[in-house]
Amino acid sequence: MPESESAAPFDDIRDLMRNLPEADANAVAAVHAREQELTKPAGALGRLEELAEWLAGWQGRATPAVTAPQVAIFAANHGVTQHGVSAYPVSVTQQMMENFAAGGAAINQISAAHNAGLKVFDLALDIPTPDITVAPAMSEMDCAATIAFGMEAIAGGTDLLCLGEMGIGNTTIASAICCALYGGEVEDWVGHGTGVDAAGLARKVDVVRHALATHAAQLTDPLEILRHVGGREVAAMVGAIIAARSQRIPVLLDGFVVCAAAAIVQGLNPAGLDHCVAAHRSAEAPHGQLLERLGKDPLLDLGMRLGEGSGAALAIPIVATAAAVHGGMATFAQAGVAKAGP
Repeated sequence: MPESESAAPFDDIRDLMRNLPEADANAVAAVHAREQELTKPAGALGRLEELAEWLAGWQGRATPAVTAPQVAIFAANHGVTQHGVSAYPVSVTQQMMENFAAGGAAINQISAAHNAGLKVFDLALDIPTPDITVAPAMSEMDCAATIAFGMEAIAGGTDLLCLGEMGIGNTTIASAICCALYGGEVEDWVGHGTGVDAAGLARKVDVVRHALATHAAQLTDPLEILRHVGGREVAAMVGAIIAARSQRIPVLLDGFVVCAAAAIVQGLNPAGLDHCVAAHRSAEAPHGQLLERLGKDPLLDLGMRLGEGSGAALAIPIVATAAAVHGGMATFAQAGVAKAGP
């Protein structure tokens, strides 16, 4: 039977996405009630109050805390790089993997500063996915298997998962995914990535347009979009997001490429990202409009475009502080402070 007639691997994922757990409403209600009694004007802590409720709901406890944050980076290579869509050669992906292992990357320092674990997943770097302008990035079986592999990101336990990626050429992949999902002008979904010049940007636009035309008839749903114009790291992050949801683990999303994976999840279920918060807005131009499509207001906007989970990890102390403030503040009754009048 031709592969296109056998949807079993993706059917399993679609079934999983139809039966997602919800946040713990009792934990959210408990946190909300306590917020009203803390020694501050109502709403005075802004998004910190929202984060405390979000964290409580997904951790399933009325006293949320961040004690075991985990950064997970997924790395892959892409055949599309042969078209000159990146300022760096594909060999840099492997070199950066070695840099992560040696502790020399930015994410190593950020993770250490916030006592976060760091896992890096090598997704067959020595076998780049095919050039998406001429062939699908993955077969359905391979795509489903990679999604399943990404679910291993939560192995060992964590109470806050930060997602990141590494892969020369993967902003081109993210652009193709977003344009396929949302439509619009290709140019609006393509940015400078690792810093390509004007000619490089034009090549990226042409490559994305060509890839979308090549696979136009097959770009029928989010999973087909993922397997035709995506990449292994994107598929693995889809798996990580789904696995975190299944275990009620809150997730911090990094930049453009991570959010392209998140867009696949949301495309499968509009509520599929309720357990996710956008950590930052990347300087990669299309990321802002992607966040709008996802309905996510980022916590940070520092002009960063590094990837490797850096923006997500930088948001760990914000979430941890939201929990600490909520749990540690005195109530009006405890402190003997008068509440505001009616």
